[in-house]
Amino acid sequence: MTRIAFIGLGNMGGGMAANQAKAGREVMAFDLSPAALDKAAAAGCGKAASVAEAVQSADAVITMLPAGPHVRQVYAEQILPNAPTSALLIDCSTIDVESARAVAAQANAGGFRFADAPVSGGTAAAEAGTLAFMVGCDEADFPAVEDAIKPMSRVTFRAGDHGAGQAAKICNNMVLGISMIGVCEALALAEKLGLDPAKFHEISSQSSGQCWSLTSYCPWPGPVPTAPSNRGYEGGFATAMMLKDLKLAQEAAAKAGAATPLGASAEGLYALFDRLGGGGKDFSAILEMLRGRSVQPG
Repeated sequence: MTRIAFIGLGNMGGGMAANQAKAGREVMAFDLSPAALDKAAAAGCGKAASVAEAVQSADAVITMLPAGPHVRQVYAEQILPNAPTSALLIDCSTIDVESARAVAAQANAGGFRFADAPVSGGTAAAEAGTLAFMVGCDEADFPAVEDAIKPMSRVTFRAGDHGAGQAAKICNNMVLGISMIGVCEALALAEKLGLDPAKFHEISSQSSGQCWSLTSYCPWPGPVPTAPSNRGYEGGFATAMMLKDLKLAQEAAAKAGAATPLGASAEGLYALFDRLGGGGKDFSAILEMLRGRSVQPG
């Protein structure tokens, strides 16, 4: 699999496409942003003038788009009519489960293989090629999907059939959003009680409070040098994106009749933080709101 069409070169897609090129694959990239296209070209990708041009001779088509409506439209109007039916179609966007299954059905009806394969890891992992992929696809197609995304991946899971990748992603990010708020509340309380937050991190990371949000992505500057908290909460996973994923989780919960009270609370808190100007900051910056501090928009 050497010819890759990559559609969507934003904060995540740009790094992902670059890693495909670094792996020696022929990448034809497209984005509505000329600046994003130029950056992809500098990383070794070819510049396509349209989606149709990018996909016309692809072995695999990878999309990284903002939301469900964009995915539905791009596949229906541009990818399916122009890509060869031999091409493997992989959507890495984070969208609603219903849209993922609808696009899969449309692709399968046209004779295509399709997978929803959202990612976890943020912009740093996208650039490093160490993303975690959660894939929903026919079992027989999984080896080909795994091979196609290998240059971008640290680990790849087949979550189940079409839509299962999206289900895994929104459930995982609901856990992440909730746990980060818990860690931030504890750090803010430790500070108020006169306990050095860095010392609390040392204690809790080796006690029952240990979790990824604390030990790998600590929102307090210092204990984890690679965390966005040491860069003024720039980069990483934007609050606006976390809020999007929590909204998807709540919509899915409402349709499925699932009780997710903490997920709903997390959505509300991130929505407030977004309104206060934190939308562009890494989601761990919600610590500043809980400390009663103002946040400069990122």
